[in-house]
Amino acid sequence: MAIDLAAWGPFPVVLVMAAVTLATRWGGVFIMSFVPLGERTRRFIAAMSGSVLVAVLAPMAMRGDGGARLALLSTAVVMLALKKPLPAIAAGVVVAALFRQL
Repeated sequence: MAIDLAAWGPFPVVLVMAAVTLATRWGGVFIMSFVPLGERTRRFIAAMSGSVLVAVLAPMAMRGDGGARLALLSTAVVMLALKKPLPAIAAGVVVAALFRQL
């Protein structure tokens, strides 16, 4: 089944993506309200963000271009220095963008 979105442009797709994102965020908060947060659960949640970061970046190390590899290197350096994934991701995106502008 094909849906013709040419008349609407990308707007419906953005709306659907926003709705799905909100549903998963709110659904996760709702489900976690039933889970007791013991020490083991807290450690799992803390380790999960690093695991997701590695899962996203590892394929770029194998098949990426120079910009991707340089972004991976900068992400790793910032992650090791700050131990926070969000600044590391931001550094990787900025380095890749700067590399590709040259």
